[in-house]
Amino acid sequence: MQNTTPPVTDPGFKLPGDEKAVADAARAASAPAPAQANTIEVAPVAGAPVTDTSSRDLAIGAAVFLVLLVVYFFVRNAYVHHMVVKRVAPSSAGSAGWLLFVGLSFISAAAVLAIINASKFLTFAITAPLVAVGLIALVAALFVGRR
Repeated sequence: MQNTTPPVTDPGFKLPGDEKAVADAARAASAPAPAQANTIEVAPVAGAPVTDTSSRDLAIGAAVFLVLLVVYFFVRNAYVHHMVVKRVAPSSAGSAGWLLFVGLSFISAAAVLAIINASKFLTFAITAPLVAVGLIALVAALFVGRR
């Protein structure tokens, strides 16, 4: 690939009496440009797995999941408080709160894994059990909280 830009003859800002800058600019303009010496071309390696997940992606996913667990813990506490105010027994409200926490956690785990690497983790063997346990726990939280 040829460099089609015209050579720069003006070095820019010059101090009065600075002939060295003019000489350096003229020398740089007359020198041939290197043929893309600093470029690196990245091509996929033949035989490399397509579903490779970097450790950086896993670390970000784990951090997001931990933040969600902290948020769900506060949601659980608010739900338990709401149930106790509605005159549900504290033991039933506590059980319903933990079921809500588990349900939200399992569904979030499935979502985070699917976002990290969909081609690897968004399979029936991985996603279906996580979503099934999450939905069962959420439905159980609604029924336990009604007692």
